[in-house]
Amino acid sequence: MDEITKQSAQEYLAAKLTEEEQIYEAQQNRALAVARSPWVWKSVKDSIFEKCREWNAVTQEETLTCKETAMGDIRIWCAARKQQMMVHYDSRKLLITVRNGGRLEHEKDVILHIEGYRTGSERSDRAIRLIRNEQPVNIDMLIVGELRVLTGMSRQRK
Repeated sequence: MDEITKQSAQEYLAAKLTEEEQIYEAQQNRALAVARSPWVWKSVKDSIFEKCREWNAVTQEETLTCKETAMGDIRIWCAARKQQMMVHYDSRKLLITVRNGGRLEHEKDVILHIEGYRTGSERSDRAIRLIRNEQPVNIDMLIVGELRVLTGMSRQRK
């Protein structure tokens, strides 16, 4: 066998293995996201309720009312502005959507993707995270920013 044929065959095998590895990674990441998405949703819900409790404790009034609907969505009402925010979990699509009535009309809903990813060199080293616009999300900061908008404030402190 000549050297060119051998190198070409090795390149072919490397590309095939890389493609198979990418398919394997995608399958494993998806399986992890599906398996752990209920835990992620519970974590998001707990964070929302905690931030509302903290907010109300500081204001010493029920500025924010936070309830879980029969459908499992979270609704937050702002008493001062008659606005509401809805947080919806779609288990089939692995999405969490935040619709905030305090937002300007041209601003879009916040859509978070639940994603599994590899954390180390071992095939089993995996974790799960929330992604928005291809970037990991700090859910506590996002919730506080959305509560600020709901209550009529700017998203960030000035």
